[in-house]
Amino acid sequence: MISGLRRYTVSAAARRPLIDFMLDALRVSGCTVIYASPADEAPFVITFETSTGERIGIVAYAFQATRTPTKNRPPDERSFQLKYGSLADYHQANTHELWQDPLGLFTSLLVGIDPKEGFFVGADPAMHNPTKFYIRLEFKDRHAEEIKAQKWHAWERERRGALAMAEPVEVLVGGTRESFLRYIEFERAAQDLDQGNRQLLADKLDSIPVPAGLAPKVEGFDEAQSHPLLKEFNLSAEQVLEIIANARRLKVAVRGWVAEDHLKTTLQKLPDVTHCERLDGDRTSDIRLRFKGGKPLLIECKNVLRVPNKVGEPRLDFQRTRAAKSDPCSRYYSPKDFDVVAACLHAVTEAWEFKYAVAAGLPPHDRCVGKIRSSLAVGAGWTNDPTPAFEAVYAAQG
Repeated sequence: MISGLRRYTVSAAARRPLIDFMLDALRVSGCTVIYASPADEAPFVITFETSTGERIGIVAYAFQATRTPTKNRPPDERSFQLKYGSLADYHQANTHELWQDPLGLFTSLLVGIDPKEGFFVGADPAMHNPTKFYIRLEFKDRHAEEIKAQKWHAWERERRGALAMAEPVEVLVGGTRESFLRYIEFERAAQDLDQGNRQLLADKLDSIPVPAGLAPKVEGFDEAQSHPLLKEFNLSAEQVLEIIANARRLKVAVRGWVAEDHLKTTLQKLPDVTHCERLDGDRTSDIRLRFKGGKPLLIECKNVLRVPNKVGEPRLDFQRTRAAKSDPCSRYYSPKDFDVVAACLHAVTEAWEFKYAVAAGLPPHDRCVGKIRSSLAVGAGWTNDPTPAFEAVYAAQG
């Protein structure tokens, strides 16, 4: 049915409650189901029309969420296990791609469902792609109770082992039947977001953009005259924003550029900054500037996670998106890559503000010599004013 989508044979009796939950949830939200794939094939494909006439498709990697006491595991733990078929089927090749629609017409979900208690828990499909079967995603009783009480909840889950080296935390979201359609809309908007902004979006669920054609018009506003790009593209401002919202790579790029543009604007206001420019290139820093006419300084901009640490300090997941296969340590930054790090606090404060630290003064990585630790606390050593960082770099250069 869908090109490139790998299908798995599963037990229809075991999986039917999961499909019924999703279909019932969509109907509760006023949707009309157009197509639902059979229960004996996974992942499940569903297409539907919303009450506003928008047609949406989902590819749901859905699994049963349970509370099964397990030896040597916490008594308040729940989980859902990612598995289709038997482990013997995959003992030689247990790596599975979670399909993502390159055209953006279908939204992929990675979700655990508890049909009896009436809630679901969703994980970031991109973070788990590719995945292995027969692994578990755990959550706690308190998360389940919060979901049922609030109908929507988001929280951080710490990752363990080799996965923690790649991404130390992931953001899970959960909801009841009434929230399932909004969950789909959330995953459409959250594709490829960093975890800090994923949780910020989850916390601000009502801020998900209204689909094109449903937003109110502003009387007397001449779009054609507002920006030359609208005339060049022959599109309205609303259509351009909709293209950005539905093109995940473009949206992620725009979000990153927005943070960097705010950083550039902030730095340009400093009286002693004599030159400031954006850099556009792979594996380059984000800003290059001169301070008091000195040598050029390179600034790296990174977004913090949504939830601070136990003492209230913002946290920074400080690493590249991926590493070279031949060198796992290439994922981590070196103090030689740039001079100063600017931590964007927007995910925590919801304001475009920054804290600064000298790259050479950041703590070293535990295993990769010459690299910077990937999990940083934006606390001691970080300043609201970048001037001390700039002066410290120049002093070290002599």
